[in-house]
Amino acid sequence: MSYKEYSEYKNSGVEWLGGIPSSWRILSAKRLFGNRRTVADDADEQLAASQKYGVIPQKLMIEKTGSKVALALKGTGSFRKVHKNDFVISLRSFEGGIEYSAYDGCISPAYTVLYPLKNINVDYYRFLKKSSVFVSALQATTDSLRDGKAINYEQYCCIDLPFPSVEEQECIASFLDYEIAKVDCLIGKQEQLIDFLKEKRQAVISHSITKGLNADVKMKYSGIEWLGDIPEHWNVIKFSYCVSIRSGLVDPKSEQYKKYWLIAPNHIQSGEGRILKLETAEEQGAESSKYLCKKGEVIYSKIRPALAKVCISPGNNVLCSADMYPMTARSGLTNDYLSWFLLSSIFTRFAVNQADRVAMPKINRESLAECKIPFPGKSEQIEIAYYLQRITKNLDDLIVKSQESIHLLKERRSTLISAAVTGKIDVRKWQPDAKDVA
Repeated sequence: MSYKEYSEYKNSGVEWLGGIPSSWRILSAKRLFGNRRTVADDADEQLAASQKYGVIPQKLMIEKTGSKVALALKGTGSFRKVHKNDFVISLRSFEGGIEYSAYDGCISPAYTVLYPLKNINVDYYRFLKKSSVFVSALQATTDSLRDGKAINYEQYCCIDLPFPSVEEQECIASFLDYEIAKVDCLIGKQEQLIDFLKEKRQAVISHSITKGLNADVKMKYSGIEWLGDIPEHWNVIKFSYCVSIRSGLVDPKSEQYKKYWLIAPNHIQSGEGRILKLETAEEQGAESSKYLCKKGEVIYSKIRPALAKVCISPGNNVLCSADMYPMTARSGLTNDYLSWFLLSSIFTRFAVNQADRVAMPKINRESLAECKIPFPGKSEQIEIAYYLQRITKNLDDLIVKSQESIHLLKERRSTLISAAVTGKIDVRKWQPDAKDVA
């Protein structure tokens, strides 16, 4: 959808704003927002700020993120009071803008709390202060921002802000609330599709590895609870009988090995078996000893097994982290089939249950040795590996398309917000779709 421009513009005199509608004013941030220094009361709820959720109660932040947030165990006597409709300059505002609070409470004195000095529509400024053009202006206020330091009130006051009439602010905010909600809904649907495709990918792998490709084959109980039924003609073999794990480490600083590719867990896409990038040991500044890998061997990350980081060694000139196991299939097992087994949710659940450390879960060689592998004949292993390679590629292609759609939708979202809050489009006569109103 295209939107019309205002009939008349003027030079704002502000580089990041450019031309603005002729009826708009420019005011310094200091004239629009004051610095709230009120000390918190003991009863004030502790708040937390994030780029994704804005300023919300810490208990709600923990629920949303699943991560722990530090509570003020010694009290909030030094904290700053926050009122609903205040804004907070967070420690990462130079990356994602200034956060809005829909809650009363208090926040760490490390943050700057802003409150409106004039009659404004807070939703208009909520959009403005998260817009890409405003974030760029924020980044330009001081070099210290590029070093990751928080911006203070004095630096914030150096920014000039647009000040349309309150009625216009309300029109812009209503327009953006409506249009951005539609874009976010589309993004949400694409994210749901990606989740479904990833679940489908994992289900296809696990089913093929444990049940085979022939839906009519007769099944038998494997004798292993977590493995369940397998095709009647398959065997179940201990890991140690059909897989060798390489021992012996080499020095990545030596002339012989420093030009070798070095694969670490962070170089592998979780659950996909895909290498994200290749860098030499020298490029990574590797110091500690590494394993030598041969072409076609399976490389498996023993740490944090829930991430299922597996890949095939792309050459003979490869090293891998000591946090990984270089494996070679034997006794009739193929490396390709082994890699798919290690990527299956069946094996991942086994590995997670066997992980022997809480802080950094890890599956050791002894636990791996006791793992049981469903074992079809070699020709069937090759058939399953080929099938999974083809099917997962199709699913991965669909995931990439959805990710590209999300990227375009987020670009549209950002462009629409910036255009509306800076007056590049005129939405004063905008009305929601009749079908949505009805």
